[in-house]
Amino acid sequence: MKRNLLSVAALLVGTLFLFMGNGLQGILLPIRGTIEGYPTTVLGLLGTSWAAGFVIGCLIAPKLVRRVGHVRAFSSFISIVAIIALVSGIAVNPYWWVLLRAVTGFSTAGTSMIIESWLNERATNETRGAIFSLYIAITLFGVVGGQMMIPLENPHTPILFMFCGILYCVAMLPTSLSKAASPQPLKAVRLDLPALYRNSPVSCIGILLIGIANGAYGTLGAVFGAGTGLSDTGIAVMMSSTIFAGALMQFPAGRLSDRIDRRYVLAGLSALGALAGFLILVLMPKTPAFVIGLVIFYGAVANTLYPIAVAHANDFASSEDFVKVSGGLLLLYGIGTIIGPTIGGPVMSGVGPHALFLVTMTAHILIAGYAIIRSRIRPSVPASERDARATIPTATTPMLTPGGMSLADRSAGKSQPADDGDAAVKFG
Repeated sequence: MKRNLLSVAALLVGTLFLFMGNGLQGILLPIRGTIEGYPTTVLGLLGTSWAAGFVIGCLIAPKLVRRVGHVRAFSSFISIVAIIALVSGIAVNPYWWVLLRAVTGFSTAGTSMIIESWLNERATNETRGAIFSLYIAITLFGVVGGQMMIPLENPHTPILFMFCGILYCVAMLPTSLSKAASPQPLKAVRLDLPALYRNSPVSCIGILLIGIANGAYGTLGAVFGAGTGLSDTGIAVMMSSTIFAGALMQFPAGRLSDRIDRRYVLAGLSALGALAGFLILVLMPKTPAFVIGLVIFYGAVANTLYPIAVAHANDFASSEDFVKVSGGLLLLYGIGTIIGPTIGGPVMSGVGPHALFLVTMTAHILIAGYAIIRSRIRPSVPASERDARATIPTATTPMLTPGGMSLADRSAGKSQPADDGDAAVKFG
């Protein structure tokens, strides 16, 4: 185990600083945009463009990695993100920000693929679960650590953008100076979306709607916090608390879904997510404690939905098709995260900041209803025949590429063919 960790230690250190930069930049842009008076519709496009760039990156970035190698590509992608962070602090313009955010999403997909494929190759069946858990913990701590840097400086100034640039530059150093061997080139996996829908209609529709809800909240949550009167520190606490609440709920929600029909669990948790959204929409909380408390309730249930939907799809899929399944679900989730902020921005502009949860509530009601309908049409897989469920980060935490989902699945005990490939996805 120690030898496996040492072989990826430099990569994991770089990953920590990379996600600290991601966490800080992700919350800084909407806060600064709100200060500048940018319309909520435009701020929503920041999330739309990032998600679009991420999805495109999953399709194109592997070719760049194969051409120049993992280490050079990793440094190049981070360099692009660092430059964009610095330029965003200089060119405070909403239209430039939307364009640059798409490039950031593209580069983030590239860095994530490299990290996850690297970990996949270095991990053994005995250490895969521990390495995956450590990777997820690092991404969580990184994002939260970056978000909690907001109170260190005034968002009116370019200083916090400089902090982002510094964090990204530091993230490049460990792998650039490491002697560890690079992993094998990424390989392509063709997607079959119609077959994916036939495999699990609930997972396909559910993942798309989860992407809509999570994309809307992940992009516009900070705008909602500012609209309710939270301070910059309060917004950082609110967003970070959502992540922790979702992380704490992963295990009990997963255990419950392993014992009964996952569709019932998906429907029940979606109904609770809709209830949380309804309470925020109707009560319109103003005091910081009330706002953060209700949002923690929302995050605790909303952030458990994606892993359960993925696990349900895996119940009906053969092990050799997992990477195709994970790639297809990632694509659907990415499409949802494009739609969510695009809808959420205009709705908030027209109705008010609390209307963000009108979008999430609608999505969660549709998930619950469709899951119940499908449970009446198709029997569930008996609990004794299901594969172990792996926790996958969602919502306000970073999206995984197919390589990361494969790592999660293998950590749960599934065996995968050695030539499955990691991360490169194509339509087919």
